[in-house]
Amino acid sequence: MITIAKEIHTKGNTLMKNYDCDVVIKPSQRGEIRLFVIDEDKPFKACLENVISTEHYVTLGSREHRTLLGKCKYRAGLCEHFMAACAFLRIDSIDVYLTQEEFPIFDGSSKEWIRLFNEAGLVGDIKKHQKYTVSEPVYYLNGKTSMVILPADELYISYSVNYEHKDLHNQWVAFDKKNTEEIIEARTFGFYKDLKKYQMLGFAQGVNINNTLGLTDDGYTVDLRSDKEPIKHKILDLFGDIYQTGVSPLDLKCQILVKEAGHAVHIKTANMLKDKLVKVK
Repeated sequence: MITIAKEIHTKGNTLMKNYDCDVVIKPSQRGEIRLFVIDEDKPFKACLENVISTEHYVTLGSREHRTLLGKCKYRAGLCEHFMAACAFLRIDSIDVYLTQEEFPIFDGSSKEWIRLFNEAGLVGDIKKHQKYTVSEPVYYLNGKTSMVILPADELYISYSVNYEHKDLHNQWVAFDKKNTEEIIEARTFGFYKDLKKYQMLGFAQGVNINNTLGLTDDGYTVDLRSDKEPIKHKILDLFGDIYQTGVSPLDLKCQILVKEAGHAVHIKTANMLKDKLVKVK
């Protein structure tokens, strides 16, 4: 079990609604990541069972508390970058208090969450973390989209995309320990030409050049932090989504091969993965 040594207090704007969100993160000994959104008496756990939406981003919600129309009364959107930071540090026991229904976006990556966690200090023994593999192959196939998880001697991730962009057409990136920092600092992205459309639909109200990497016809709105940064951000999202199983990808002895997927496929495959996880030395 890994928690933080002291409380974290931070705040930032949200990406979708552009609200100011205050965040307090407290140490816990419960062995779970609990979210308290606006109401401090109604917590819900960050886990696959509480994923209520994967449209554009991942939203967690309390299925225990619903409105008269059946919707989750307490929810937290765009949790994937936060969960990815927890996965990289193997943090699994904290209480998170949010004043809005969406996590702050910061710079669009997990870099600031990692910094805040490391500044607070970690308590626990990572060396004691259990390793897992899969009892049989896990796979999701749907047209051009696929995600396959196979047993292996160590973690290997390959993520391929095929976007209508000169640098991202039939391209892929592999995760290894050498590019971990590049994955952590990889920013969320989108096609600049689509921004106004999404804003008219009520999304992306907080998008700016400080938190989103815009893809243009001939390049990007800002300089890349590393080669193929958008694909590395897909791997970052994958880390956050798989961690909803309660197991960090860093503790998987598996090959994970992903092609042209997104949050919905990540979560669907994670649900299948959870039932096939087996402990290994």
